[in-house]
Amino acid sequence: MSQQIEVLVAGGGIGGLAAALACAQAGWVVRLFERAPVFSEVGAGIQISPNVVRVLHHWGLETALETVAAFPDRLQVRSALSGAVLGGLPLRGRAEGRYGAPYATIHRADLHHLLLEAVRAHGQVTLHQAAPVQGVHAAAAGEGVALELAGSKRIEGDVLVGADGLWSQVRRVVWGDTQPRATGHLAFRAMLPQSSLPAGLRTQSVTAWLGPRLHVVAYPVRGGDWQNVVAIVHGEVEGDLSHWDHSTNAQQLQAAMAGTCAGLQDLIKAVPEWRLWALCDRPPVAGADQMARGRVALLGDAAHPMRPYLAQGAGMAIEDAHALAQSLAMTEIDLPTRLQRYALNRWQRCARVQARAERNGRIFHSSGLLRWGRDLGMQILGDRLLDVPWLYGGDPLNPLPSRD
Repeated sequence: MSQQIEVLVAGGGIGGLAAALACAQAGWVVRLFERAPVFSEVGAGIQISPNVVRVLHHWGLETALETVAAFPDRLQVRSALSGAVLGGLPLRGRAEGRYGAPYATIHRADLHHLLLEAVRAHGQVTLHQAAPVQGVHAAAAGEGVALELAGSKRIEGDVLVGADGLWSQVRRVVWGDTQPRATGHLAFRAMLPQSSLPAGLRTQSVTAWLGPRLHVVAYPVRGGDWQNVVAIVHGEVEGDLSHWDHSTNAQQLQAAMAGTCAGLQDLIKAVPEWRLWALCDRPPVAGADQMARGRVALLGDAAHPMRPYLAQGAGMAIEDAHALAQSLAMTEIDLPTRLQRYALNRWQRCARVQARAERNGRIFHSSGLLRWGRDLGMQILGDRLLDVPWLYGGDPLNPLPSRD
């Protein structure tokens, strides 16, 4: 390596830790700054498809992942109104055969902890807690970038990665951007032991119930011992959406599910406690300039927050981290150009995922003729509609090195 560089990472969530790990494994010195006093992750479960699992395996996390994740046997889609199975896709075995890695489901906190332990074990990374970013400046010497932290403390490095989430301070300061937009969708999330559910409600599959203006997804996590349930309905909220995450009354969701099939209502009623999020996003990325400027790059939700209807929010952040490390390894070009290369290689794929996720939401929640056509198409072409080769096959612009 011709030059040692120092990478500053703002944000200690899944995207920030992934960026820190990828850059450290590539040989760079990393300093990560998390605004919270402790490293933790809120939320419930997430799905990580083969394109994401392949990156985690490449980073040496295969065994750690197998310890905490579940590997569902099947994806099935059902009507929320009738309960009828509309289509399905085998996962276990098929994903490995087609894409070289399994399809996994995992508690978000378990994935965060897995990455955090890998970062802590790496001597190239220094972690800083209770360190909120307040400003971004040019380095005093004119080369590099400086973070301004609380108390006017300045930290200088060669490049800055803004991985500080949907309400990114780095994006606000450097891009001067607008606030994320409210989608008009509310997510009720819960996770509970499978043993606490009646036998007929336990599952080792990913099941999605689709209905007018709503859908529900359930799948196993934590080795299959727990179940994650997410119900998304249309609804407006008021107030500061950046802090709109709280416990909610179960009756509110049960009322929204009136008219759905008995099996789905039984599942909803079996969950004693829910947390409620107002979902926000941004329009699809429109160009590389929206992901990198000078010595600053954005990653994950800071760059391309997306709706959860393709299950790729965390996945795109992990892909970003891999691509960023690859671009920083291009030592024959200067650092701003390396970051621009990262953005050029990522923005179109991320924009495609954002657009497809938004489109999926309209299809999932459709009514009338569109719902009729969706159900018929699913019954005829279920596995072909549910498989996504361009996505699950990985990022063609940032392929993983051969494991041979």
